[in-house]
Amino acid sequence: MGVSIVGEKVILVPYMKDHVPRYHVWMQDPAILQATASEPLTLDQEYEMQLSWVQDPLKQTFIVLDKELVVGEFIHGEPRTDAMVGDVNIFMNDIDDSLIAEVEIMIAELKSRGKGLAKESILLMIAFAVKNFGIHNFRAKIGLSNEASLRLFKKLGFMETSCSEIFKEVTLEFPITELKREELHQLLANAATYF
Repeated sequence: MGVSIVGEKVILVPYMKDHVPRYHVWMQDPAILQATASEPLTLDQEYEMQLSWVQDPLKQTFIVLDKELVVGEFIHGEPRTDAMVGDVNIFMNDIDDSLIAEVEIMIAELKSRGKGLAKESILLMIAFAVKNFGIHNFRAKIGLSNEASLRLFKKLGFMETSCSEIFKEVTLEFPITELKREELHQLLANAATYF
């Protein structure tokens, strides 16, 4: 079934088959496709992608639920598509260092943007990845035109390491120091985690 993490503003739940139809609608939006550097997929391809994310040990993804939209009690294992507003994921694809993870965030629902959900989702994902996978450095690749994401990641302490004019993207990194590890451990300790 996976893991759910309940923070102050968000609940991160495993990416389930039930989430795919709404996720597919989001990924038809040209602005979201551009911001996420994604290509449009058919619904069948989206179901295949969801399955690949769940089965690949080098990836971890959560659907972001806005706690303000969760009606009633949250029960681990329920998809709660009524409250889904985006996703956060990591993938360990660095061939030179398997303990570096690329992190991505998307808050697709306009009504849930600007509320701090992306910030909390990223921090919970980073804390989860440090604890469960031993990740020691996080990387984000963000399009030059995605000013909101660039501001967010820099505010979180990610430092720019390179800029590609060809790909029109900035690479930022967030190495995990002992102090950061302790802060992340405390963040995760304050969240409720369900297995």
